[in-house]
Amino acid sequence: EVRLVESGGGLVQAGGSLRLSCAASVFVFSDYSIGWFRQVPGLEREGVSCITPIGRSSYYLHYVEGRFTVSRDNAKNTVDLQMNRLKPADTGVYYCTLTRGHHCYSKSNDYEYWGQGTQVHVPS
Repeated sequence: EVRLVESGGGLVQAGGSLRLSCAASVFVFSDYSIGWFRQVPGLEREGVSCITPIGRSSYYLHYVEGRFTVSRDNAKNTVDLQMNRLKPADTGVYYCTLTRGHHCYSKSNDYEYWGQGTQVHVPS
């Protein structure tokens, strides 16, 4: 059984910051690459970031690169997404997701486990 719980979302003004966290209940956390996706109603789920099993490599959507930083703590089974200089276009529900192995993927279909999501709202 794999369970993921996201937290840290909320309402923040443009230019502000949030730190999202994902706590995983999983047998061997370091077996998985971890992705962050966001979704706005009516639009496809969009890959934001991904980090490989021991944090050796990380990837970002071009639009967020330089503003967002992903990190993981395998001793605590957690992954965080630090979001700085937030923009209205960053609004959405953010999900963490796991895929077994040492590769990151940009498409949601390549991930196996998903949390319930946490809402991020950045007013215009």
